[in-house]
Amino acid sequence: MRRNNTPYFIKRMSTLLNRFYVKRFIAPQFDSVGEGLEVAHPRNLVIFGCNIHIGRYAQMIASPDNCIRFTTWPSKKVTAGIKGGVIKIGDYCLISPGVRISAEQSIHIGDNVMFAANVYVSDSDWHGIYNRIRPFRCTKPVIIENNVWLGERVIVNKGVSIGENSVIGAGSVVTKDIPANVIAAGNPARVIKTINPNRRMLKRELLFQNPEHYFYNQDQLDRYMLGKNSVWNWLRSLINPNSSD
Repeated sequence: MRRNNTPYFIKRMSTLLNRFYVKRFIAPQFDSVGEGLEVAHPRNLVIFGCNIHIGRYAQMIASPDNCIRFTTWPSKKVTAGIKGGVIKIGDYCLISPGVRISAEQSIHIGDNVMFAANVYVSDSDWHGIYNRIRPFRCTKPVIIENNVWLGERVIVNKGVSIGENSVIGAGSVVTKDIPANVIAAGNPARVIKTINPNRRMLKRELLFQNPEHYFYNQDQLDRYMLGKNSVWNWLRSLINPNSSD
């Protein structure tokens, strides 16, 4: 489709039903979840395992052909008094379609972190080089600090720390620590540019300084874009689309 023919009131009803579904069926699957969680296509968010936490005003954009997956595995390892894998995601994070985060020990993600599509983060090799029968032998914690931006198809390997404000270019494979305030890219990822930490940086938290105002503006945008759409034209576009749709 070239345009969205959905009438505004249908979109509004869909949004309210989606929020109910997230609150009733998605939020309880986390061990802790902050207020304001938004999940597009929540049936395509897969959560497996315990010790999975997410902060306030997280936004996840799953899609039917590209699920988001959070996975922790049971383990004898104890991290901060918790047995098994742990995933902790901070406030104001953006998680795009196809993101996979898998922990056998611990993955800690700070505030305002942005994941582009198809990012993969893992704290384990899952199998050893010489012993490929018994899994979970090669693990090291992963730390992604505040305001990091991971480009599309980035892979973050075990034992890696990525410093505050840093950007990882699309398609990169992060095998070693990346310092704060840099842009890194490549396979393996290397620093290619520095970021001025003294320059003002707008972070995602700015969107939610007044959450009610943010959500009101989103609704008003839908009203402006979809307010003139009719039910009959919408139904026709579903049954018999044409080039104007």
